[in-house]
Amino acid sequence: MNLQDRPRIIAETILTGFDEYRQQFKRITRQAKERFENADWPAAQQAAVDRIKLYKSQINGVFIRLDEILQDEHLELSEWRQIKAAYETLIRERKDFDLAETVFNTVFRKSHVGKNLTDDYAFVHEPLQPTPAFNIRLARHYGPSTDLTVLLGQVFKDYRFSTSFLDIENDIELMVGTMKENIPLLRTNREIRFELLWSIFYRNKGAYLIGRMYIDEHLFPIAIPIQNDGSGLFVDTVIWNENDLSIIFSFTRSYFMVDVEFPHEMIKYLSELLPGKKTWELYMSVGFYKHGKTEFYRGFLNHLENSDDDFVIAEGIKGLVMTVFTMPSYHVVFKIIKDRFSPTKNITREQVKKAYYLAKTHDRVGRMADTQEFSDILLPRSRFSEALLTELSSVAASSVTITDEDVHISHLYTERLMTPLNLYIQDKSGFKLKMALDEYGNAIKQLAAANIFPGDMLLKNFGVTRHGRVVFYDYDEICYLTDIKFRKIPPPRYPEDEYAAEPWYSIDPNDVFPEEFRNFLFSSKEIEEIFCEFHEDLFSVDYWHGLQKNIRDSQVMDVFPYRRKRRFDRRVENQNQIKEE
Repeated sequence: MNLQDRPRIIAETILTGFDEYRQQFKRITRQAKERFENADWPAAQQAAVDRIKLYKSQINGVFIRLDEILQDEHLELSEWRQIKAAYETLIRERKDFDLAETVFNTVFRKSHVGKNLTDDYAFVHEPLQPTPAFNIRLARHYGPSTDLTVLLGQVFKDYRFSTSFLDIENDIELMVGTMKENIPLLRTNREIRFELLWSIFYRNKGAYLIGRMYIDEHLFPIAIPIQNDGSGLFVDTVIWNENDLSIIFSFTRSYFMVDVEFPHEMIKYLSELLPGKKTWELYMSVGFYKHGKTEFYRGFLNHLENSDDDFVIAEGIKGLVMTVFTMPSYHVVFKIIKDRFSPTKNITREQVKKAYYLAKTHDRVGRMADTQEFSDILLPRSRFSEALLTELSSVAASSVTITDEDVHISHLYTERLMTPLNLYIQDKSGFKLKMALDEYGNAIKQLAAANIFPGDMLLKNFGVTRHGRVVFYDYDEICYLTDIKFRKIPPPRYPEDEYAAEPWYSIDPNDVFPEEFRNFLFSSKEIEEIFCEFHEDLFSVDYWHGLQKNIRDSQVMDVFPYRRKRRFDRRVENQNQIKEE
């Protein structure tokens, strides 16, 4: 191969791999409409997993091609400057230039580890700006009109499905009544306009119309969730404020299936609707989780440059498997697998990684925090507290190398920072304490309904979000609920059995005894009694067996990203719906 042509050929090879990835990504995403129309929920769950797995397989394909081209020749670091320049020329006028940057970064990172991740060789600090600027129509426009019913009627004529609505006129009447009751401006003779994204957002059993509503100069974000109960479609509710929309796009939810032609422009639009969300969170929410990591890293580097506080050991009870640290000014936790686990943890390092991967690919049903996995991260030693450096050297030396200048971490996970539930309830009483413990039980039940058994269900392994939602975040021992054998404790053979140091019955690795939960989940009798007001059924073997039967019968539970009281009051709740408070 001519050395002068090599940078261009390698750049084209990487871009070819990216194109193949995008084609497969779009194929899976665009089939979401058909899955929704057919109410094929098991297929929807599998598609979500397949799409996440797609990136790694496509990157592996790029390296196979590069090996064929290079034929054992080694690419010097200096060549990557030219390769990047050639690649930048290829992607600058693409609609998905931002996503293309991340694929290039991945290939470079797998080729060169260390301090070389700079803008000389990769797209690190700032994304490209599209050239030329695209003439983009992201949304449909309706109005102006003073008649909300007419406007909504026009909306549902445009957004069509092969499955019919059960009673769209009644749905519109419910929407209009609810909105007028709660938005005083709609009770006056004002001009109303709607702006709704062309693309429909699909997730779980729902399809969402997303956009905004103008009442004169007043702006409201809008989400219209549509459900399919197998017999037809119906509008489940309407959302018109930022907090509720933020929950729909929460980091505890699975990624949307949404056909995005211009990712950069779509994220800019969503950022206007949700100014409290980070760019990286929004990229992840629509399925571009790898580019979300790129944006997260860019934001993290920017924060490091514009802050001066240190990384410190995270507050709360120390983990038995992970060592965790934070930066007080940055709402993220950093987790590193320890070299040795407590004797009570009968798991391996690889099992921990598999558990975190399960949490990444499984439906999180609003009850598990999304995690990002990073390899070979270099951080300035000067930003680490001495106590944290001592901790890392003591418990995670195989993953951490400390030099005079840097702390090199070979493998870590990041998660959004939350208040640990055990700390959150310390100063709570009355209604607030009851709400937190009810939420705790709801989290366990909804995870179980999604075929996830948390394993270690102690309060310290759950966090509380800014919306007051209880979320599980310690995945060391999670597994599929259907892999667990729930048993009743057999009666003692002799009176002495109850006082023996060891149980009088055999226990296999996957055996769980729900009646024992009372003995180790709660720090006081008061907390146990409050919890039992709402969730005493969790101590019953029959409850868990019933959930397992539902899962084995392919019943996919209804869990909604908005409070149950927001749903239109016109349907009888069915037995598959899990309480959402």
